Amino acid sequence: MPDIQLLPELLINQIAAGEVIERPASALKELMENSLDAGATEINVQLEAGGIKLLRVRDNGKGIVMEELPLALMRHATSKIISLEDLQRVASMGFRGEALASMAAVAQVSLTSRHHAAEHAWKIDAQDGNLSAASPAAHAQGTSVEMREIYFNTPARRKFLKSESTEFAYCDEVFKRMALSRPDVTFTLQHNGRMVWQLPAHKALPLEDGKIDEALAQRIAAILGNEFALHAVGVQRRAAGLHLHGLITQPAYSRARNDSQYFFLNGRFVKDKVVSHAIRQAYQDILHHQRHPAFVLFLDMPPEGVDVNVHPAKSEVRFRESNGIHQFIFHTLHDALSAPAVVAEQAAPHTNSIPAREYVPQQQAMPLRQVAEPLAFYDTMFGRNMQQTGDSVVTEEDEVLPNFPTPAFNPQTEIPPLGFALAQLSGIYILAQNQHGLIVVDMHAAHERIVYEKLKTALDQQQIPNQPLLIPVTFAAEPLDIATAEEEQEALHKLGFNIAPISPTTLAVRAMPAMLKQSHAESAARDVLQELRNFGASRALTERRNELLATLACHSAVRANHALTLTEMNHILREMENTERSGQCNHGRPTWFQISIQELDGMFMRGR
Repeated sequence: MPDIQLLPELLINQIAAGEVIERPASALKELMENSLDAGATEINVQLEAGGIKLLRVRDNGKGIVMEELPLALMRHATSKIISLEDLQRVASMGFRGEALASMAAVAQVSLTSRHHAAEHAWKIDAQDGNLSAASPAAHAQGTSVEMREIYFNTPARRKFLKSESTEFAYCDEVFKRMALSRPDVTFTLQHNGRMVWQLPAHKALPLEDGKIDEALAQRIAAILGNEFALHAVGVQRRAAGLHLHGLITQPAYSRARNDSQYFFLNGRFVKDKVVSHAIRQAYQDILHHQRHPAFVLFLDMPPEGVDVNVHPAKSEVRFRESNGIHQFIFHTLHDALSAPAVVAEQAAPHTNSIPAREYVPQQQAMPLRQVAEPLAFYDTMFGRNMQQTGDSVVTEEDEVLPNFPTPAFNPQTEIPPLGFALAQLSGIYILAQNQHGLIVVDMHAAHERIVYEKLKTALDQQQIPNQPLLIPVTFAAEPLDIATAEEEQEALHKLGFNIAPISPTTLAVRAMPAMLKQSHAESAARDVLQELRNFGASRALTERRNELLATLACHSAVRANHALTLTEMNHILREMENTERSGQCNHGRPTWFQISIQELDGMFMRGR
């Protein structure tokens, strides 16, 4: 027996089929892509036993002429590319000409099609690589592909298929990806005779001014749920032949798994490391720990700018200008997520309409310090000619916010998005009232984000303002910290610090960022020196800049149980409304919630 020999054609096809048709979901993807390439406006999918026993895809595309039916089931026969130049600028979903041949090698396949110019349809069957003669059949314009008993002739491979429910879950995910990619196409999915999805076609329109058109929003809401749509932000940007648009969700809708992430490149669902990294970078400042963002994004670009011929499944791509693509995606999403506190309509995502019983919030005149006499609280709340005293003594050590006057609003016409402060709860939360109801703010988290964004802006402008200390703060330091303070004077000055040794074991803080509290001078100085010592000035001020500034902001933010005046609370609310990403703290936790009047009415069963 010779050591090297040619393999039989059937065995070659079965080996290659494993690359293209890994499971029923792989076949479903290829068939639905073929239907879209054929110009179908309606695609119907029928499955039995998760696609293991039966997978049928029927469309109303242009169809296949009778003479080309045998070619459709042959490997490397395709109508989509004919030259190397075509391969370098593939615009169709499929192009390899392998899918149907691979199915015919490992399953019982029937192909029925009626070309738009034909009087009737024709049908051809394939099994074990053998093709039947084409015979007349009844079929409307379009094509049906039926695949039965996948891997019936390769039992070893069939054993590796999962349970029917698992295989159906894979098929269902492929179906959702296709349906999301083309809201202008009608899709239906049946499993074991039961209708699972029935999605009517919508005319997809491009995004305008960061908003998504209603048709596309309906398709996304139908598949991913209304909760996704309620927390979504529209995205759109065009530049240098690139167009990125779609929906991304606010961090409050983050997921424990990355199961709600859909990225389409020229209409094709892809998973790409460059894209994934750009999206993670856009969310890094506002997403909590290991949570994952949810999004449906579409990137349209010239086909010659991307290589889709990387993997048989066509789910991996290679960009020719990956750095430019990364920056384009990152900056687009970063800007969309950087909006300050949202307007009133967005501030109540669970409110679909203005409450029937509408309240006009007005700033109450009441001191927000602890009230010695319980009845004095009610005297103040109900206005027995009592005015805000404003006579609380706040020492320089305790003062957390400048005593700015509350901005003047006409409560009849100008209600700020986050409303007016009412009270401080448990020394942790600010309670405020806006036109939709109650706002609850985590004062530490909100103030932390405000200071953090100010520090970032100041550092970008190379001018973090510092405050000389009347009495320097001294503390015992390790030799490495002493050496770091001596070596990294330039970096310390950029960060607004003046830290210098006064003895071999002692450091003195003579100036610090004006935004930070003097009482935290030592802890802030230690953190900065540790960062510079561990990573060096270059990394600390570039790739680890955000982590460093977040630490400093935490030192500056108001702490729990620190009583705030009404003016101070309102100042935080107004700052939030003008601060980017103020909906989340530096660690990705939410900074505020809205409780609408309808929700409060529901809690108390009003109107029932």
